[in-house]
Amino acid sequence: MFGKLTWQAIPWDQPIPLVAGSVVVLIVLAVLAWVVIKGYLPYLWREWITSVDHKRIGVMYTLLGAVMLLRGFIDAIMMRSQQAAAFRAAGYLPPEHYDQICSAHGTIMIFFAAMPIVIGLMNFAVPLQLGMRDVAFPTLNSTSFGSPRPARFWSTSRSSSASSRARAGWFIRPCRSSATRPVWASIITCGRC
Repeated sequence: MFGKLTWQAIPWDQPIPLVAGSVVVLIVLAVLAWVVIKGYLPYLWREWITSVDHKRIGVMYTLLGAVMLLRGFIDAIMMRSQQAAAFRAAGYLPPEHYDQICSAHGTIMIFFAAMPIVIGLMNFAVPLQLGMRDVAFPTLNSTSFGSPRPARFWSTSRSSSASSRARAGWFIRPCRSSATRPVWASIITCGRC
């Protein structure tokens, strides 16, 4: 499942990706513990996670987009602070890491923030505007929201903690990307010129 990923791939000597990955894991564990301790798990499972109601699926899409918007905003703050710190000095990020953050920021903002927000608004509003009770295939609608969840989590957690990520920049131009990096290291695989 992890391919060539070994314990040596963990960046023990680089504090930024190590702390970022640790914070993501701690936040996920804290939210899961809070949900289980408060007893919200049966309600969330029954009424939201497995729901086929188009309005609830639209709300979940929009909330997912808002969370990913926050993640993309954190990347933007890191890029801007690097630019401010590197005005007359070296800055706090090496150039490769800055390129990685820029690539992850572009991908997250387009595919994981903007698209879920638009899809969520369409899922919520279009059936109501047409005067329909529900969408044509409610189970397929629920599956389309639920099936990419592991991929979203894995790709965004990899982009915040891996030491070898995509470094193609915002536009993912093939000239700037490399075909020599491991397959698991990038969100979008690009060829080379």
